[in-house]
Amino acid sequence: MSLGKLGPQNVVTTSPDSDLEEITATLEEENVGSVVVTEDDEPIGMLTDRDAALAIHEHDDVGSASVEDVMTDDPVTVHEDDDPLAISEAIRDNNVRGFPIVDDDGELAGIATLDDLVATIGEELENVANTIEAQSPEYSP
Repeated sequence: MSLGKLGPQNVVTTSPDSDLEEITATLEEENVGSVVVTEDDEPIGMLTDRDAALAIHEHDDVGSASVEDVMTDDPVTVHEDDDPLAISEAIRDNNVRGFPIVDDDGELAGIATLDDLVATIGEELENVANTIEAQSPEYSP
């Protein structure tokens, strides 16, 4: 399985000139914890619900602050053809929970998160458990 199949391909995106009030409403409506900031279909930043919450201390009118003022610039990306374990390494190396997935042209192709990785590992472990139970019918955990 490639990383491109790990997370959703429909990614919530925004432009850097959107305001924070609009984006926090989008986070709520879409039930997501982050949006990818794009220009010309390429990821240039990430904005998380945590970034939005912390902006309260930096802006007098936080709702009108631009996404560009609050986002994390130049997000670490992973390639759609990478092995899913690449997300584990990226989490370890960068201490973040989500990564835009890009194609060969650097354009946004999806998003992969810690939650996607955990869910995938859980599914794979269930497959392993089913195999063990099928091959060892007397085995009981």
